[in-house]
Amino acid sequence: MTAAAVGLSHSPLIGRNDPAPEVLDAVEEAVAGARTFVRAFDPELVVLYAPDHYNGFFYKEMPPFCLATEAHAIGDFGSTAGPLSVDTRTARELARGVLERGVDLTVSARMTVDHGFVQPLEVLFGGIDKVPVVPVFVNGVATPLGPVSRIRALGTAVGQAAAVLDRRVLFVGSGGLSHDPPVPVLDGAPPRVADALIEGRPPTPEQRARSEERVIQAGRDYAAGSTAMIPINPAWDTQVLDTLKDGRLADVDSWSVEWMGAQGGGSAHEVRTWIAAFASLAATGAYRMTSRFYAPIPQWIAGFAVATAEQESER
Repeated sequence: MTAAAVGLSHSPLIGRNDPAPEVLDAVEEAVAGARTFVRAFDPELVVLYAPDHYNGFFYKEMPPFCLATEAHAIGDFGSTAGPLSVDTRTARELARGVLERGVDLTVSARMTVDHGFVQPLEVLFGGIDKVPVVPVFVNGVATPLGPVSRIRALGTAVGQAAAVLDRRVLFVGSGGLSHDPPVPVLDGAPPRVADALIEGRPPTPEQRARSEERVIQAGRDYAAGSTAMIPINPAWDTQVLDTLKDGRLADVDSWSVEWMGAQGGGSAHEVRTWIAAFASLAATGAYRMTSRFYAPIPQWIAGFAVATAEQESER
């Protein structure tokens, strides 16, 4: 089995509230490098770790993580809607392998996903139906959140289960790094909002358009400095990237939920997707990070990063 990994931030504000041209050019260059890396690796399977933003998972049932044997994208923020090309047979094999390794994995036979899953597939492969994929939801928003050590255990178990497949497997982590977007919280929410967060009733097109416009305006306010949202934290983002680069994944076991939120903002826990992806790669053997890009981009309300890694034996 040959394995590689890509970590890629996402933002619904890309193309709607962009930074200065030189920053955008640097991002596009980094993303193009990741695409080149992926094309050269030529994966036969992609295991995609991504969060949800109350579009597919709600408080009626909120697992810490969940693997899909089938998935459908809703098409929020102009992303592609429709079925992902899920490799159902392999997804079931991986689910069994993870459970056999002692990780209590939830499985969805009909997962709903949003831009967090779709953007990396569009950016790296040109669409949601271009490569066989196993989607894995990782909760990074809805409290209470479990210990980060369990996310590392999930990634390790998935990597070990994938190692017996004898295929080229690319592990992708979608999200992060530090950012504090206007995501609703259940605690103290008005009854109408609380009901939506619990039951997951789909919004009307008008309601979704209003919600998306609020996020776009929040990005403009954030870039202008007229907001109470937690600032992007380049120092913390660098710590996260250094930890992954050096392969010191056991260090994340000491990262508390509260510390991560205080350092990186309300949605900093999306870095759990990166931790899972790199833990999966580490489970197949020693690795090296082959590229790394980072820029704080307030217009996207994100510490934006792109990184690629491969097994040491692939030198």
